[in-house]
Amino acid sequence: MRVFYADQFVLPLPAGHRFPMGKYQLLRDQIAAHLPQVQLMQALRASDGELALAHTPAYIDAIATGSASAQMLREIGFPWSEAMAERARRSVGATIGACRAAFRDGVAANIAGGTHHAYADKGGGFCVFNDAAVAARLMQAEQARGRPGPGLRVAVIDLDVHQGNGTASIFSNDPSVFTLSLHGQKNFPFRKEASDIDVDLPDGCRDDEYLHALETALDELERRFAPQLIIYLAGADPHEGDRLGRLKLTWDGLEARDRRVFDWAWQRRVPLAFAMAGGYGKRLEDTVQVQVNTFRVALDYWRRWQNLTR
Repeated sequence: MRVFYADQFVLPLPAGHRFPMGKYQLLRDQIAAHLPQVQLMQALRASDGELALAHTPAYIDAIATGSASAQMLREIGFPWSEAMAERARRSVGATIGACRAAFRDGVAANIAGGTHHAYADKGGGFCVFNDAAVAARLMQAEQARGRPGPGLRVAVIDLDVHQGNGTASIFSNDPSVFTLSLHGQKNFPFRKEASDIDVDLPDGCRDDEYLHALETALDELERRFAPQLIIYLAGADPHEGDRLGRLKLTWDGLEARDRRVFDWAWQRRVPLAFAMAGGYGKRLEDTVQVQVNTFRVALDYWRRWQNLTR
């Protein structure tokens, strides 16, 4: 299974910054040590033209040149640096790579990504560029070359604990991309955007309630849309040990969540690319373990796809 990374671009964050930048290297190390069927691949950087499929030229230039305003950077939550701008491009490039690989292999991944708080003209919540939005639009452009008829239909299934407000905004008037978000009702962002399906979950939500809500949402997705590509944001932050999540999912609950999404895509033979999105465990190793568990589930379904071609 092909998995794309850009963790060699580490942001120079100030001491005490709450974003757990080290989780990406730890996750890659765990994958390399314990999941030999994963092929780790360095992500390419997204070009200005690719970013412009989902972002305004002025915003792309502000991040590229370091001319972003202090207010813009406060919303993002990172100080500007060349490494910050480069990492943002590579994170988008990793999801682009995962989507392309998913069309070949059925399942592929970005170790980071899931930057769903980035709007067309601004970032937010530790998100600079919106990797899922850029990748979805680029896959549509690539699939449309020389092919008449309707374009590629993409579903973004966002199971990060925070609503994908930027993604919802970017695709608000685009019927070719369906956005589904399960998230904490009282959690960030406090001003939500309208996804195609939004499921607001109460603080303290546990496994059974969460999985029932997910099943109901997937049933509604099936009634309303027939995707040809799924981009799955497999956030670790619904875990009960997350310091920002406010939900109470267990290890088993999160594994069942992942398995349900991968199985939904597999049953319909829809390629799936996934990104790891948020995770802010009180113990960093708990966040990484949630994510490793997601990769174990993904490998199970990747093997099923490989058996189709034998």
